[in-house]
Amino acid sequence: MAERTVFQSISRKHVVSLGPQASVRDAACVMTKANCGSVLVMELPDTLVGILTERDLMTRVLAKGLDPDRTPVREVMTPNPICVPPETLVSDAVVLMLERGFRHLPLVAGTKLLGVFSVRDALPREIGTALNQTEFNEQVNDALG
Repeated sequence: MAERTVFQSISRKHVVSLGPQASVRDAACVMTKANCGSVLVMELPDTLVGILTERDLMTRVLAKGLDPDRTPVREVMTPNPICVPPETLVSDAVVLMLERGFRHLPLVAGTKLLGVFSVRDALPREIGTALNQTEFNEQVNDALG
């Protein structure tokens, strides 16, 4: 069976987004309503400037005691997130996420945003393939280092 691409694997084919001036509370409400763990931060007309995740809300807002009604998303988002094309294999995306320490990956074709791949979208065998590749990469780095 051929491995799926990230675009084939995403459960949500529409982009959940808001502007950088929106409040953190607005972002949390958007994520809750859409039942997703991240929101893309867009400037007009359609420029991706960041991503805000549940982890960002915990570590950059709640843990620091910031007021979610007065804190704009642009102050706590991850700016300029890494993006991948829709034909990226799921295991390659998971390797990238493991090595870089994040769980959400915007999908971009040219300048068009297609959605967000989440590690939750990966099947167990795809995660296993990624873990094997990551372990191999670490062994090679250790041998070369």
